[in-house]
Amino acid sequence: MNDKPWFSRAATLLALFSAFFALPALLALLTSPAHAAETGVTDTEIQVGQFAAQTGPAAQLGQRMQLGILAHFNAVNAAGGISGRTLKLISRDDGYEPEKAAAAVKALIEEDKVFALIGSVGTPTTLAAVPAINAAGIPLIGPFTGAQALREPFNRNLFHVRASYFDETERIVQHLSTVGITKIAVFYQNDSYGKAGLEGVMRALTKRNLKPAASVTVERNSVDVSAPLAEILKASPEAVIQISAYKSCAALIKQARAKAYGGQFFNVSFVGSKALAEELGDAGAGVTISQVMPFPYTPSSAIVREYQQRMTEAGNKDFDFSSMEGFLAARVFTEGLRRAGKNLTRESLMTALESMRDHNMGGLTVNYAPKNHEGSRFTDLTIIGRGGKFMR
Repeated sequence: MNDKPWFSRAATLLALFSAFFALPALLALLTSPAHAAETGVTDTEIQVGQFAAQTGPAAQLGQRMQLGILAHFNAVNAAGGISGRTLKLISRDDGYEPEKAAAAVKALIEEDKVFALIGSVGTPTTLAAVPAINAAGIPLIGPFTGAQALREPFNRNLFHVRASYFDETERIVQHLSTVGITKIAVFYQNDSYGKAGLEGVMRALTKRNLKPAASVTVERNSVDVSAPLAEILKASPEAVIQISAYKSCAALIKQARAKAYGGQFFNVSFVGSKALAEELGDAGAGVTISQVMPFPYTPSSAIVREYQQRMTEAGNKDFDFSSMEGFLAARVFTEGLRRAGKNLTRESLMTALESMRDHNMGGLTVNYAPKNHEGSRFTDLTIIGRGGKFMR
């Protein structure tokens, strides 16, 4: 016969009853989304996605961005990763075409299940990816574009590391007007990238009570420039500002020089400085390009010295602005990861990035806030010299 008092036996039965019925609730709590691991994050790895041209006429832009990103990721991984997690980059080729970019980013999110995105290349491609980015609430750090449409209206998922095309075109027009050049033509790509650059040029010209001498277009991924060149030559401008990819810009410059055009050519940074210089060869001397990254060829600042060291360690001694941009995008991303801490989520990463107020990386200052993801307003001008070397 059980010798426990009746109230003791009742308490035991009540405890067993409560535990039995509480077990499903406890299991549901432990397996709820709040306690589940974040997409693309394990105890040992963080998966990061990139959609960019790896083939086609703009391939070198995506390839060089990727090299810069990997140079930093490799160094981070060799040092033990971030909070014990290594970084894995998964890249998908979009050929610099919007439809392919939309498919690529969807695959990165839904199939590859990446935690975050980094280093997309191009305005039309990044714009095409925005709906999927917003639907997933996934951050994109360092898109290689300065388009205002990706900055206004404010999008919390996008973190820019470069200055805008408005900043670059203002710098170019300011320089031209300072040296007395006012007859300026515009050659732009017939898509959202080219039109964003055209708007920047028009704003800068209007500010100085000027109008373009000519405004001509070329189709994306095309080098058929004979018709726009004819219009430019007819207008006889003193300078031509180009807002297009490197192959079409090079084609226009070469054909213009062959027809004895003696005016100056200016490009924004997206053209891909190294790619343009290589495409032009001997015809490149004197072409000016606005830049939004520190000068990568001279180790005159801490960030450039680090970039050169990491690229060399990765087996790449061929420095350029595009890989510098990929490297800096990766640097900003990993700084955000460090600030986010061990319990990493997309939300904690974005909040951590927004805490980067006037963050000096040793030669480039990045500034974010909860309602400002502009990153940097830095611009510079460089000139292609003989042998494709860049001068400031």
